[in-house]
Amino acid sequence: MRKSNKILSIIGLAQRARKIISGEELVVNAIKDQKVFFVLLSTDASENTKKKIANKCEYYQIPYRIQFSRQELGQAIGKPSRVVIGITDKGFSNRLQELTE
Repeated sequence: MRKSNKILSIIGLAQRARKIISGEELVVNAIKDQKVFFVLLSTDASENTKKKIANKCEYYQIPYRIQFSRQELGQAIGKPSRVVIGITDKGFSNRLQELTE
C-alpha cells in the first residue's frame, strides 16, 4: 500500500471513529480550544487559508501538514471536497504525524 493511501485510510478510520473536525471555522475554533492534535490542510487551499491555519497551529503549537488535494481529503472522510481537517484523537494524530513526515 502506498504511503499516501495509508494516510488517507487512517483519516477514513478516524472519521468513522468520529475523531475528525472539518471545515475552516470549526477547525480554527478547535485549535484555539486545544481540541485538535493534528491538522491537515489541502495543497490547493487559498494562500489566505493556508496562512491563517498555519499561524494558528504555530501559535498554539499544534503540528500540521499541507498535503493532498481538497478532493482527496473530502473523499477520505466521505464528504465533498474539504480544505482543512483536524484530528481530535491523540492516537490517530501521532500515527498521521509519523506517516506524513
